[in-house]
Amino acid sequence: MIPMVNLKAQYAEIKQEVEQGLAETIANCTFILGPNVHAFEQEAAAYLGVKHAIGVASGTDALHFALLAEGIGVGDEVITTAFTFIATAEAIKYVGAIPVFVDIDPKTFNISPEAIEQAITAKTKAVMPVHLFGQPADMARIKQLCDEHNLKLIEDCCQSFGASINGIQTGAIGHASGFSFFPSKNLGAFGDGGLVVTNSDDSAAHINRLRNHGSDVRYYHDIIGYNSRLDEMQAVILRAKLKRIDQYNQARRDVAQLYSALLADLPLVTPFEDGLGEHVYHQYTLLSDRRDDIMQALQASEISCAVYYPVPLHRQNVFKAECAAVSLPVTEAVAATCFSLPICPFLEKQTICTIAGIIRAVLTDE
Repeated sequence: MIPMVNLKAQYAEIKQEVEQGLAETIANCTFILGPNVHAFEQEAAAYLGVKHAIGVASGTDALHFALLAEGIGVGDEVITTAFTFIATAEAIKYVGAIPVFVDIDPKTFNISPEAIEQAITAKTKAVMPVHLFGQPADMARIKQLCDEHNLKLIEDCCQSFGASINGIQTGAIGHASGFSFFPSKNLGAFGDGGLVVTNSDDSAAHINRLRNHGSDVRYYHDIIGYNSRLDEMQAVILRAKLKRIDQYNQARRDVAQLYSALLADLPLVTPFEDGLGEHVYHQYTLLSDRRDDIMQALQASEISCAVYYPVPLHRQNVFKAECAAVSLPVTEAVAATCFSLPICPFLEKQTICTIAGIIRAVLTDE
């Protein structure tokens, strides 16, 4: 079976470094907020070009803490996209705020700045764009809107580690940002993990308290916090992969370019790059009215494929009542026809050609 992401091939490349680091951690018995967590936080902050990077237990926690640190709370409206994983909206709900779902750009699938502008009300306190599938959102326009209306800008970077806009990394633009290290991410751990980044000293101090039971000093608790610390062993793995992240992301771009070249003349829509930022292709997502036929043919050949996301958030059961009147035609049309192909730094050219050939056979009835 050809997987969506070949984690075994990646592990083979970093095996010696990872196993040595894990062995040292076990021998030293430094398991909680140890030297690798602190080193990774410093290395990640330097890479992303931010003042503070705080490791937490998951990308969901990262988004949750970013909102809390920026003072978003009960009754506040947060404008975001419905075409994303549910963690984006969960984080908003966790703080008692109201997710306001708006439509997406039909080409990039990222949140539409025009839709954001139309949705701003007196209750709006923040905007949370998602850099979907690794392509940066239109941050220049979104930041301008936030500045004009005095709104907090919280970036959901869970799919965009290493993506940049004019040399500035995603995550370094907003007031605070969250990253995920789920294993399949461009920078992935061997389990769950996340990172909150900010340039605010006050926000960083608050996030550090939140992740560690509301405590700055052991056994002294100033607020009700959480148990959400990046694991020391995951930090070992992330440090090894961080050294190679630019190499990995370039390999993903190379895979995407070959896919797009091989599929260019077929009746489907390949990923669009708007040129506003550098895409890192967390997913390679296409549109086709014959999605089911294509996916069945791929699966019959033991090739993985997936739909991200079949049901937009405003149509999920958990939001159905409060979003009954919400209509997002572009989001709904994309969700009905989108599907993603395997993409990772270790996908071989012949495999890409095989996948493209199966799609061609379906669409040309060869």
